[in-house]
Amino acid sequence: MELSDARRLKALKDENAKLKRLLADRMLDNVVLKDLLGKS
Repeated sequence: MELSDARRLKALKDENAKLKRLLADRMLDNVVLKDLLGKS
């Protein structure tokens, strides 16, 4: 693996981790909203 490949792989892994955190946040938001709507 060349250095440029390793850098690209690290960038993709970092982006993937960021996207996973964003997805987890949105899923949590959905749970909270459903809970609030259910209690109305």
